[in-house]
Amino acid sequence: MAKKKSAKLKARLPRGFVDRGPAELLAMEKMLSVIKQTYELYGFEPVETPLFEYTDALGKFLPDQDRPNAGVFSLQDDDEQWMSLRYDLTAPLARHVAENFETLPKPYRSYRAGYVFRNEKPGPGRFRQFMQFDADTIGAPSVSADAEICMMASDTMERLGIARGDYVIRVNNRKVLDGVMEVIGLAGDEHAETRLTVLRAVDKLDRLGVDGVKLLLGEGRKDASGDFTKGAGLGDAEAEKVIAFVEAGAETTDQTIENLRNLIADSKTGAEGVEELATMGKLFDAAGYTDGRVLIDPSVVRGLEYYTGPVYEAELTFEVKDEKGRPVRFGSVGGGGRYDGLVSRFMSQPVPSTGFSVGVSRLMAALTTLGKLGQEEVAGPVVVCVMDKDVDSLAHYQAMVQELRTEGIRAEMYQGNPKQFGKQLQYADKRNSPCAIIQGSQEREEGEVQIKDLIEGKRLSAEIEDNKTWRESRPAQFAVKRGDLVARVKELLAAQEDDRTKRSENN
Repeated sequence: MAKKKSAKLKARLPRGFVDRGPAELLAMEKMLSVIKQTYELYGFEPVETPLFEYTDALGKFLPDQDRPNAGVFSLQDDDEQWMSLRYDLTAPLARHVAENFETLPKPYRSYRAGYVFRNEKPGPGRFRQFMQFDADTIGAPSVSADAEICMMASDTMERLGIARGDYVIRVNNRKVLDGVMEVIGLAGDEHAETRLTVLRAVDKLDRLGVDGVKLLLGEGRKDASGDFTKGAGLGDAEAEKVIAFVEAGAETTDQTIENLRNLIADSKTGAEGVEELATMGKLFDAAGYTDGRVLIDPSVVRGLEYYTGPVYEAELTFEVKDEKGRPVRFGSVGGGGRYDGLVSRFMSQPVPSTGFSVGVSRLMAALTTLGKLGQEEVAGPVVVCVMDKDVDSLAHYQAMVQELRTEGIRAEMYQGNPKQFGKQLQYADKRNSPCAIIQGSQEREEGEVQIKDLIEGKRLSAEIEDNKTWRESRPAQFAVKRGDLVARVKELLAAQEDDRTKRSENN
């Protein structure tokens, strides 16, 4: 009987997740550095929270104990408590603040960057793991804290190279929408689920338009794939009042405020929200941000349940062409708002809070499109080739590597099979190495090493038509004294950097 072959394990990337290479990671690091500097300029300090939290700490807007995997990735630990991968960076911060409330300065201003996870259907541009970069102020009750974060969001966009006019920070207030909810009969805990559905429907205005939102406010909407999303079940009259609210924006802040006052005149909560917007408008004007950078806009409705006051979004307004030549816009690349009840869930006292979150991947894509953040060229290490495998020779090669590293030069000794020298140079090319160091027994006896400029070698080899000429010319390869190795490598790296700078300037 023939022995059954075991099936090989298939390498598969889970749906909704991506691998990231060095070029993308370096570009991300460059962008995050600018955001970090801007947040620190405003007095925010770093903090880090873990990827997992107890599910009940993530908030009532997330699954309850009967539905532990709805929207989040969850598991039970050894004492059968449900834990979930964090859905955002705000809920874990609330838990951290509550646990350390007595020792933290108040207001507490912090920032953090990290991956968050959504157990949702993946699709184009929708991932189950993505990075956010947040800044939050905990313990500041005045909307001046919200206004400051909006101004910081504006500064962040411009420091990243997004020109004024290519973005806008749109600001609204959840209390105003709560006033609308009161007017259409959706106040009270018994309507909490319907209110959340309304919020999420309006939050899709920029993507679905007014007609799409109307469907989600009513019976529901079927998307292009045939999937049906159940609506809020509002009647036509109630849906029209919600639409009137999101379309209340005018050319001036004063006119927008007046429109909102008229819409929610019968709601105390709504009136309070309008006056908070009016205060923020005056602060924006005093600081000079009402020149198109920051705009009061009733169409902004963040979809999460925990927002209790001002909400805001950073939206990119420039158009680009997709692969079919159609104009598209990136839309929102960040947002946030006031969440006064989130920390208070753990406390016996109210804790006012507000924060802003940048969607790192979407913002990176936008900056790349604008030419502000290209795929960074990753310079590889200097590769010291292994010509002889005896212990004494290996010790010589290792000494060269150490000398280069001591001087701050990335370097490595070739660790693959050294039988074929050409394979070593191919490896160095794939690593985008600036040069290779070559020393056989003859060079060692003469006290020399060969340095092969791989960057120049690629250029010259393109001009050589046959292998014989290539072997005879050994393009861009030269001999130096062993004691001059580090100095000559430094000179070569500096010359290559000058060439890259000149090419960049010419482009």
